[in-house]
Amino acid sequence: MNVKFYSIYILLFAVLLANTNSFAQGCVAVRNMSSCSLSFDSTVNKSWQLSMNYRYFKSFRHFRGKEEEKNRVDNGTEVINNDNSLLLGVSYTLNRRWSFSATIPLIFIDRSSLYEHKGNTSGERYHTSSKGLGDIRVMGYLSALPHARKTHLLVGLGVKLPTGNYNYKDDFHKADGIQHLPVDQSIQLGDGGTGIITEFDFSQQLGIKWHGYATGIYLFNPRNTNGTLRSQTLTNNIPLSNEMSVVDQFLFRVGARYSIKKIQLSLGGRYEGIPYKDVFGDSDGFRRPGYIISVEPAIAFTTGQHSFGANLPIALERNRTQSVIDKERTKITGTYQHGDAAFADWLISISYAYRLSK
Repeated sequence: MNVKFYSIYILLFAVLLANTNSFAQGCVAVRNMSSCSLSFDSTVNKSWQLSMNYRYFKSFRHFRGKEEEKNRVDNGTEVINNDNSLLLGVSYTLNRRWSFSATIPLIFIDRSSLYEHKGNTSGERYHTSSKGLGDIRVMGYLSALPHARKTHLLVGLGVKLPTGNYNYKDDFHKADGIQHLPVDQSIQLGDGGTGIITEFDFSQQLGIKWHGYATGIYLFNPRNTNGTLRSQTLTNNIPLSNEMSVVDQFLFRVGARYSIKKIQLSLGGRYEGIPYKDVFGDSDGFRRPGYIISVEPAIAFTTGQHSFGANLPIALERNRTQSVIDKERTKITGTYQHGDAAFADWLISISYAYRLSK
């Protein structure tokens, strides 16, 4: 998550989502992908920084397009994901221009539903879950304007490794007994793809205590599908795969921050999600594309070698857009097809970083 700081040099240690499923927040499978920055002393070269980021959200509001299907909650048929993630980060600053980071996500997600088990009409809600290592991310950063006093631009390039289990299984309660099957795409620990991460972080001093900022991350995931079946019995009746798609992801922020001694207060907008189609490679598999627009208040506090931060993105607009499969089904059937997805109302992120002395 993003907590801005006011030091001359910006160090990012890519504390990432997850998702690799979330995001965003919910069944739109945005992974633990974020640009999470905390205060750092740019005068200390060849130094290490350790970090922890905990994030939680509960997705349960179903959307088809921008319209919420409120009857799902009213009828008790909503799908509920409780997502807990702990992201461990390590960063190394080589000099005023170069820094590097690695992020290790540890994930625990509980999911309860009716339809995946004995059906929405049964009235019986059961749980599945996933826990373990997610997709590790490694980044390198370049300070593009190392000598500028009021304007800072950091650009990053990195890789997402397929270290998370993308075929995680749990017990499902069916009418004919318990079956051990892959869990839903939104709670899989990984996506099975090796991705390329591009990132930027821009900061502009607007006054003695004010800064404006803009950040962005795009994850290119060129692999088509990962071999994990969405359903053991589903037949699409279309020439597209029933396997889970390996999806691109994006996250952009813009806002302002105000410094009060060692405290920073930030307020900005946040736009994140999954496109219906990847930039590179095919996009034949199952995915729940969409986006979330949020307002994001944040606070950060730095003292000595310690940095603390918290932010709370609150959803303003949620949109489960049409997928490739939705569009193909619409063409074949002649009737408009549009799947749904569950979203959260908010996400809480708490961060801590410690800079090791030389």
